[in-house]
Amino acid sequence: MARRPLPRILTNSAPIARMASSAPLARGRELARTAADSASDVFHPLITIGRGLRRLAAAGRGRWAQTPKEHRGPMLVFVAGCVVIVALVPYGPLLALIAVMGAGAWAGRERTTVETGPTEAETERLRALYEALVPYFSVEGDPSPLYAHDGDWEQAFGAYAFDDSGRLERLQLKYPAYFTDGEDRSRARIEQVLYAKAGRGREYHFAWDELANQLTLTVLGALPTDIAAQRFVTAPGETVLGFTDPDSVQRTLPVAGGAEPRDVPPVVWRTGQRSTEPHLLVLGQPGTGSTTLLRSIALQALHHGDVLVIDGSGTGEFGCLAGRRGVLGVECGLAGALATLEWASHETERRLIAANRARQAGRPAPDDTRRPLWIIADRPTALAHVAVAEGRDDPQRWLQVPLRHGRAAHVTVVVADQFESAELLSDPVRAHTKARVVLGPATVEEVRAVLGAPPHTTPTASVPPGRGYARLGAGPVLRLQVPATPDPLDNATSEVQRRAVLALLPERTVPVDAEPPATSDDERAVAEAEPVPDTAKPAAEPVGATTRLSTVKGGESRVVNGSVEAVRAEG
Repeated sequence: MARRPLPRILTNSAPIARMASSAPLARGRELARTAADSASDVFHPLITIGRGLRRLAAAGRGRWAQTPKEHRGPMLVFVAGCVVIVALVPYGPLLALIAVMGAGAWAGRERTTVETGPTEAETERLRALYEALVPYFSVEGDPSPLYAHDGDWEQAFGAYAFDDSGRLERLQLKYPAYFTDGEDRSRARIEQVLYAKAGRGREYHFAWDELANQLTLTVLGALPTDIAAQRFVTAPGETVLGFTDPDSVQRTLPVAGGAEPRDVPPVVWRTGQRSTEPHLLVLGQPGTGSTTLLRSIALQALHHGDVLVIDGSGTGEFGCLAGRRGVLGVECGLAGALATLEWASHETERRLIAANRARQAGRPAPDDTRRPLWIIADRPTALAHVAVAEGRDDPQRWLQVPLRHGRAAHVTVVVADQFESAELLSDPVRAHTKARVVLGPATVEEVRAVLGAPPHTTPTASVPPGRGYARLGAGPVLRLQVPATPDPLDNATSEVQRRAVLALLPERTVPVDAEPPATSDDERAVAEAEPVPDTAKPAAEPVGATTRLSTVKGGESRVVNGSVEAVRAEG
């Protein structure tokens, strides 16, 4: 008997596909999906309560199964008693139903699973870091070593944290009590290993806790570089050297920088009679911001005192200060620097004598002895080379009296130079500058040689201008970022920073057209060597008078006879 062929609609799938893709079926599926979503939203509380009741029932059955048989009878009696009490209490069944529904809703809520512990990649990094520390934290004969090959790294690492990219951000580790954590060389070896294994190119802070035998490694963020020169909220005698980490100081200052004003932690240097670090020394590589720091200090000092500037490099970086109120001189040549520093030495002695006489007479010190005087010397060793070639005195010799007695006379000395010329600095400069700043890339040995202590961070090879370390006396070594204070007369300075610096400059006291013609160093030396006529000398010179003061206005030199008050009067 021949077999009949199947109908065409059952053998050909094209009609079925057309029916499935037809518009009515598509609309039907969409309506069904929408109805299902709406129903799930409407009945979501009931679904949650039902899921919670199911979980509570499963937990009750598990608890009943774990209860010993001899305890099941008393438990049933207790449950029956509770049911009777609830039934007899007014509104008891309703309250019990509400309580059960609430417990079911709480037990049936959707819980998001939170992964705890390190990932596989993070575990491998921690294990590699642990193995790298084994040769330094283990000795032979230790019965229970904390660090051993194929050991348990979780016992050594108490806390750790990783950033979003999977790099180590914080690590707290324990080390054996016999490790020589009091030696700088041993510490530096461990810090170098952690720096290499945790990832180069970042700056780490190391906090050693010798009492608990713990070391905490923390990744430091970049210091703000968008803070320009401005009027800082400080008291007289306080100078802002720059800004540091929030955990290093207990003070913040409001600054204008970036999108909106904010509070940042400053490095404040205090000067005056009660200061333990009355003078400052700045060392760094060329182009690292030492002149910028001196310019920032000079702008802050002009608010409350007078400034003398010695520009040993002769590049005119302080030309914007010439002819301004409070600026007694800006010298670039050897002869002018010698005359200015000689006057500053005599002025320091005069202030000491006047203050001593006033105290002996029971009177307060004169006002001209209490006004701060700042001597800012940029690269004085460059002038020392010229002085040796010409057979003249080293200008640093005249800094000895201001350095020794400047604190009592309200005289502050700030010296900046380069690492290559640090050996040419005189002994008084090295001995009396207790506040120190290192700018630019420097090794740990260089920082230790200048500041007297190693930094607690790993120096990076590439740093922005004005970035370095500061230490005030015997205090801790702080990271430092100098506020941007460029030369406003430089064409490379941005308009925003130029306006910020010009807004801080005092008004001009000498017009540009009234400035005397420039003279060479030889002509200036001859003029200084010539005797002053008797008619120009006062009959009785007061204690506050000086012999000569060589000043520069707008980069040009002149010689003035008289006291510092006469210099201010002439502008």
